[in-house]
Amino acid sequence: MADPALYRLLAWLSPSYPVGAFAYSHGLEWAVETGQIHDQVTMRAWIDDLIRYGGGWSDAVLFANAHAADDDIDALIKLNDYALALAPSAERYLETSAQGTAFLKVTRDAWNCDLVDRAKGALGQDVAYPMAVALAAAGHGIDRSASLHAFLHAVVANLVSAGVRLIPLGQTDGQRALAELEGPVSETVAQALNAPIDDIGGIAILSDIAAMKHETQYTRLFRS
Repeated sequence: MADPALYRLLAWLSPSYPVGAFAYSHGLEWAVETGQIHDQVTMRAWIDDLIRYGGGWSDAVLFANAHAADDDIDALIKLNDYALALAPSAERYLETSAQGTAFLKVTRDAWNCDLVDRAKGALGQDVAYPMAVALAAAGHGIDRSASLHAFLHAVVANLVSAGVRLIPLGQTDGQRALAELEGPVSETVAQALNAPIDDIGGIAILSDIAAMKHETQYTRLFRS
């Protein structure tokens, strides 16, 4: 991968990119509150299931198909509508749409390209996060596999960071979990790259319930 492409992926998917990723736990906060996640092992297992069978898998398939659509705006509009409709709760909708819309706005202001510019108005007020990153990567000519891998790593790293703060865990335990999730991320990327949009679907039901329960959780640090 050329240096400019690597540089852009590192910038866009850095914790410093202003999309507010740090504010979301994807339901982990409720799972910690109820004791279902209580150490490094249970956190890693929860995130592993998310990536293989839950929202991580669906986002990976959406990303891969959006990147492949390239500059087909009609196809991107349909994919974005589908991505938003998949959100199983109000907080999940907020999580993907707030990050996606913020990502597209910042990228248009700082790293603009023709596809980002056209998509900003065409996709409507809300843009799903995997859609936003995928079309930016496609618009800048960045390899589909590398950009999907970077995106999914960023998702996992953010969940691990949330778990470290919530359980709480030491930073080393967080890095152990991140290292153990390298395999699931790589496998999910490989499968998603060859998956048609009809392969979207998940069975991480407890994660969806966690997102719904979190909406009324009495004390919380995160927005989801």
